[in-house]
Amino acid sequence: MRILIVEDDRKAARFLRQGLQEEGHAVDVAVDGEEGARLAAITPYDLAILDVQLPGINGLQLAWQLRRDGLRFPILMLTARDATHDVVKGLDAGADDYLTKPFAFDELLARVRALTRRPGASHTDLLRAGDVELDRLRRTVRRGTRNIDLSPREFRLLEVFLLQPEEVITRARLLDKVWEMQFDPETNVVEAHMSNLRHKLEANGEPRVIHTVRGAGYVLRMPASVES
Repeated sequence: MRILIVEDDRKAARFLRQGLQEEGHAVDVAVDGEEGARLAAITPYDLAILDVQLPGINGLQLAWQLRRDGLRFPILMLTARDATHDVVKGLDAGADDYLTKPFAFDELLARVRALTRRPGASHTDLLRAGDVELDRLRRTVRRGTRNIDLSPREFRLLEVFLLQPEEVITRARLLDKVWEMQFDPETNVVEAHMSNLRHKLEANGEPRVIHTVRGAGYVLRMPASVES
């Protein structure tokens, strides 16, 4: 799944991001409400974790704004132990659940799982292009009737392409989205993982679906024979 964290405490944000990434999730972090609103407007998230006490637009206002803008992914609010009034306001603003600080990370994971299991929680759990299918909730990939075992990085790479089919995605953008790295002309990490991903997708002689666009990047383009 792709999760948005809006938390101005950078240490707490790093802790949450690392833990969720280790569980296989793609995670974006915003340090204030304005940045959180901007990211939510351009990225198809499956869940948002919002701290109530944010500079500028606080978590309650951000939850209300996200719902006003028609965004329906689950929202988990993080509140202080003595802030019962914030819990009530957060739920009224459109949040789906809350967690009081401090909390055990296992409890947060349980809340995340429960929220994303709810009917209608996410409309983007299953991504498809032609005969390629990626299940973001179960973390599985299939091509036709064949199950494909991908590493977490390969899974995230394929997810990026399936979210933006027919769109050329640059190497720099992949480094940012998958490895959270700035562009480094010396690294070949993208090329190495792309080679592995293609090999797995084409292991039974299937036609290529991720193509190199010379001087520009890569694009997911399904051959006509397997288009949906």
